[in-house]
Amino acid sequence: MPLPTGAEPFRHEGGETAVLLCHGFTGSPQSLRGWAEHLAAQGLTVALPLLPGHGTRWQDLGVTGWQDWYAEVDRELRLLRGRCERVFVAGLSMGGALALRLAAKHGSAVSGVMVVNPANRVHGLAAHALPVLRHLVPATRGIGSDIAKPLDRELGYDRVPLHAAHSLRTFLRLVDRELPQVTQPLLLLRSPQDHVVPPADSARILARISSTDVTEILLEQSYHVATLDYDAARIFEESTAFIGRLAPGAVKEPGLGKEGTTAGG
Repeated sequence: MPLPTGAEPFRHEGGETAVLLCHGFTGSPQSLRGWAEHLAAQGLTVALPLLPGHGTRWQDLGVTGWQDWYAEVDRELRLLRGRCERVFVAGLSMGGALALRLAAKHGSAVSGVMVVNPANRVHGLAAHALPVLRHLVPATRGIGSDIAKPLDRELGYDRVPLHAAHSLRTFLRLVDRELPQVTQPLLLLRSPQDHVVPPADSARILARISSTDVTEILLEQSYHVATLDYDAARIFEESTAFIGRLAPGAVKEPGLGKEGTTAGG
């Protein structure tokens, strides 16, 4: 079915330094589009794919799993590595977990990691019932649009298919085991007031990774979808500074380079 406006993937051909952005569970590229456009304006090559099962209707997500979502970002990373000298990976929520796994699996092919309110586990008693509950109940209420800024909304599903939630739980447990393999510089930005992912997730990630170059920044004015919230500009600026520090000369003045494009999928 046609993608709603804003859910399209985004790509920009810039310089020799690239950023791969990964959106969250039940969300779409819309939640990271401002971030992608900001990075593109600095002359960076940017890829923001639409994950399988997302951006259409929640029933489509129910027939996909973590292998599909990870395969999409893994493919994008390999394409970027084929034409760029350096690649950074970034993500929001589950997208943060995807970025961390890319870093763990690809090692030196990833120059750095930037995550916003990264997920580490599915919480609550219902999580333990998912293996059985998913066969009895098709979906539960959505988790999107946790934003402090009035009137701003995340383009995502209002229902969570439980088959997909069970797959997410499996994936997050896998990523948790692989966190010690993450050695790249890490920028972690988190919201103390997050109603989707608790602070314990970021704390565990920081405790388990092997990176020695780690920066943690608190987003005091935002909720979970901080990339659409009051602290969005800070996320954009901090990530640009992070890339500029690790890849001198990669970040250019705004307005240079080609225009970014959206691609229907």
